[in-house]
Amino acid sequence: MIAYQKVIVYYFSGTGNSRNVAAWVSKIANEKGIECQLVNISLITQFPIGPPDANALVVFVSPIHGFNYPPVMLSFLTHFPKGSNDVILMNTRAGMLIGKWITPGLTGIAFYLAALFLKLKGYSINGMLPVDLPSNWISVHPGLNQKTVLYLHLKMKIKVSKYAGKVLTGQKSYPALWEIVQDIAIAPVALGYYFLARFILAKTYYASSACDNCGVCIKNCPVKAIEMVGDRPFWKLTCESCMRCMGSCPKKAIETAHGFIVLLTVLFQWGLVGTVNHFFPVLIATINPFLYEWILQSVLFLGFLMICYRIMHFLLKYNWFNKLMVYTSLTYYKFWGRRYKAIKGF
Repeated sequence: MIAYQKVIVYYFSGTGNSRNVAAWVSKIANEKGIECQLVNISLITQFPIGPPDANALVVFVSPIHGFNYPPVMLSFLTHFPKGSNDVILMNTRAGMLIGKWITPGLTGIAFYLAALFLKLKGYSINGMLPVDLPSNWISVHPGLNQKTVLYLHLKMKIKVSKYAGKVLTGQKSYPALWEIVQDIAIAPVALGYYFLARFILAKTYYASSACDNCGVCIKNCPVKAIEMVGDRPFWKLTCESCMRCMGSCPKKAIETAHGFIVLLTVLFQWGLVGTVNHFFPVLIATINPFLYEWILQSVLFLGFLMICYRIMHFLLKYNWFNKLMVYTSLTYYKFWGRRYKAIKGF
């Protein structure tokens, strides 16, 4: 028994995982004779948008960044118009593979925060489904091989298709709630990422001398976070770390500055913080340890990083410095830096 006349899927996708999930839902809806509309939220340029059709099932699909929906999806949800539709929440998160066992990623606070926003607007949350598609964050871990990528796509397509068939009949299904304990446990990490770490991560990307200024990264960035500064791509703080630029660069010129970040962290802790602790011990003793060690130092490090990033961007025009940056970037090496794009056609 089909419960809906229409399905609207709003999705945000960097390298294609969430786009594929949206397409899988659409395919099942179409097979059941239900009209399905796919909406890429990064292409929406004007707010407010109109409310969804009253008889439509509304689906939101987004990757997980730092154990939360990325800011672009959270912003979209806060601006979403009021309504009374049934809603399904989905995410794509860092799937890995050990043998034939798919190791699940962590959703964190994404579903609970999104559900709160939508409930306050009048919607009914009918389902929450995490989808463990290949992790694309080669900034923080080695890239997955193609065999693993294909296996995860095959398994998750089956999972999403079965789930879509169920919720389209009006059934409620919340498999994500089985993970509520660990999701809540990592809430502090999710908040730390949202308020600070994402800005730091945004300042780890750079274009090496292999860049030919084709502009693909700038054109394709879904949040317009890359601009040309001094004839070289420059990443702004609005970067979502969705990895589309790194995955789509024709020259594989975009790297993560691992050595640069390690050096700056050492200089900051041993140099700046060490100097302050040495010369102003009485003043430091009057400040709450949590406020000083986590909040104040984190903000100071971000400011220090922004200044040094500008310097790094300038120095990259020199061949010796470019080579130093490249050879200290893990993403440059084959064992780590496999670029990722979701497999089209899934």
